[in-house]
Amino acid sequence: MKNIFLIMFVLLFAITSCKNKATETKAVPAAKDSTAKKEEPVATEVELTDDQIKAIGLQTGDIEQRNLKSTLKVNGKLTLPPQNQAQVSILTGGIVKTINVTEGTFVKQGQILATIVNNEVIQLQQDYLENKSQLVYLQAEFKRQKELQEDRINATKTLQQVQNELGMAEAKQKGLQTKLQLLGINAANISATNFTSQIAVTAPISGFIHHINLTMGKFADANTILFDIVDNRFLHLDLTLFEKDIAKVKIGDKIVFTDANDANHTHAAIIFALNKSFEDNQQAILAHAKIEGITETLLPGMYVEARIQVDNYKANALPGDAVVSNGDEHYIYVETKKNHYKQIPVTVGVSDMGFTEILPLEEIPENAKVVTKGAYYLLSQLTKGSSEE
Repeated sequence: MKNIFLIMFVLLFAITSCKNKATETKAVPAAKDSTAKKEEPVATEVELTDDQIKAIGLQTGDIEQRNLKSTLKVNGKLTLPPQNQAQVSILTGGIVKTINVTEGTFVKQGQILATIVNNEVIQLQQDYLENKSQLVYLQAEFKRQKELQEDRINATKTLQQVQNELGMAEAKQKGLQTKLQLLGINAANISATNFTSQIAVTAPISGFIHHINLTMGKFADANTILFDIVDNRFLHLDLTLFEKDIAKVKIGDKIVFTDANDANHTHAAIIFALNKSFEDNQQAILAHAKIEGITETLLPGMYVEARIQVDNYKANALPGDAVVSNGDEHYIYVETKKNHYKQIPVTVGVSDMGFTEILPLEEIPENAKVVTKGAYYLLSQLTKGSSEE
């Protein structure tokens, strides 16, 4: 009886195991994911409102042709030729009566900067008039003695004496006239009733007043610097060119440079002279370059970074802020119509002087306007959805 129950138990266990195994190996069809989304194309265009454009300060510009590869990097500073800077002084001292200019103002050559009062000027004018009167007398006397000499009435010695006195008076008159002219006084305007005690201090060159060393009522000493004038319109570059690079550079080479305080604003220049001897204590010469265009933001003594173009290689380039990156991909944004911008993928090359070389991977319309400021905002508008996935 025990054997029967044992057999039945074994059979029951075997049947149960087979059912469980069948359950475990049964293929279950995969459930369809009801949350799966259909893949959508990536947006490449964005439209902004006028308020958004104003808020981000969006700006557009053109793709430029720049030489970013075949250039020679040099440093230097802005200088003025000696004939375009002046230190103004006077030949004789006096009390300051008027000051007609302020620092930073532009003056023209010959313009009166200040007036100085000096009593010695009155004596100089008196001497001029007295000598002028004496000169008139001697000229008449010389003419009379010459006529007498021709008639053999007077002695030759008398004529010679008058001629000598006339020559001395003429020389003195010329000297006094020159002294008055140096003091800014026109001798032709002097008369017995028209004396002046004022000396006009005038500008020897046109330019900007850099420094004034005067105050009202102050005694201005002779040969003391009263005004500094600089004419920044004639600024040029003095660039340090080391020995190994001298052969690469020639007169006429074009230059692009920036000043140390504004690396994003470039200026153009052209080399007009190369020094023919090394500077003291270094194996380098100075290359002189004339600045092209307006120089109002440039000042003498500013240090600059420059790139000398040693060949004619040109490439498409944009300001660095115009090119944005998303991972390993780079983009620019082209204005297709008002307030509407399209994302264009590009590859980037050399970056220098605030510009980056680009190679568009899609065709860009000719004369297209490219976003040069605000490009990162456009990138964020197009990618904000992907960050939420």
